[in-house]
Amino acid sequence: MIERLSVMNYDCCMTYSKFEDIPVWQESRLLVKKVYDLISKTKSLGRDFSLSDQLKRAAYSVMLNIAEGFERGSNTEFAHYLNIAKGSAGEVRAILYIALDNGYIQIDIFNSLVVECKELSIHLANFRKFLIVNKARKK
Repeated sequence: MIERLSVMNYDCCMTYSKFEDIPVWQESRLLVKKVYDLISKTKSLGRDFSLSDQLKRAAYSVMLNIAEGFERGSNTEFAHYLNIAKGSAGEVRAILYIALDNGYIQIDIFNSLVVECKELSIHLANFRKFLIVNKARKK
């Protein structure tokens, strides 16, 4: 028997049996890909090993915390991990400011990724709110 977690996705109620099906996890996966692509294509950012490493760590922390939270036993725990993921999305944004201020990335790339991070943060916050209101356990 597959464990299921019922969650609301905007206008309808959905049930996810694995974290890979959750739209906010899919968004975070795309963000990780874009961060890795950015670092591999931007030599100056790639040469700043500590900054590029921290950017990667913050990006994949979003994805990993969503997955870990989903695998926990309750919506309350999942909501806690979504909050951590949201913090990591904020960290990605802050690092992008550092990259921009040091001339590692262009303003258009910065703006695109910051908008994506803000949208991801909003989605994480909305999902978290739903889980807090609906404290049902996994079935």
